[in-house]
Amino acid sequence: MPADLFGRRYAGLGYGTSTTVKKLTLIRHAKSSWDNPALDDFDRPLSRRGARDLPAMAQRVRDFGLVPDLLLTSNAVRALSTAEAVARTLQLNSGEVRVVPELYAAGCQSLLQQLLQQNDRWHHLMLVGHNPGLEDLGYYLTRERLTKFPTAAVLHIRLGIAHWRQLAECCGSVALFDYPKLHQ
Repeated sequence: MPADLFGRRYAGLGYGTSTTVKKLTLIRHAKSSWDNPALDDFDRPLSRRGARDLPAMAQRVRDFGLVPDLLLTSNAVRALSTAEAVARTLQLNSGEVRVVPELYAAGCQSLLQQLLQQNDRWHHLMLVGHNPGLEDLGYYLTRERLTKFPTAAVLHIRLGIAHWRQLAECCGSVALFDYPKLHQ
């Protein structure tokens, strides 16, 4: 059974089909390449290490049972590559993946605004994006400070809310935190 940074073991984090608890999975894009300094930040692809780590990370997400109702992703090349690999591994269909340009370079408050607008029919949202926004959002929602939020990290948060519009400071708790170097 997989274990996270805190040594907790998880055999699927689906929590059944309860409509009283929302779940949020934050995924930072896999490691990007800096090989071409002429490329705009938005256009940077995955590095060799990012491409190497991504399939195992996506498989762990599947093994943890983190299958969202909707995956929202930044449209930056490295985030899209990450989201596509995760969606493929989780066998999500195109209606379960939404590209949201506003997620690129979004800070905590912008990410929060995106989440507050989501339909309550979605019980589990997955967000693929960038730091420092993702790390700051995780801290805002849980008040649990992570020592780092590296590339290809997965932070799964169980939220004590029934409606996305109820998202607020400290409304959630970390259920899982995982990243590639934990498995090397």
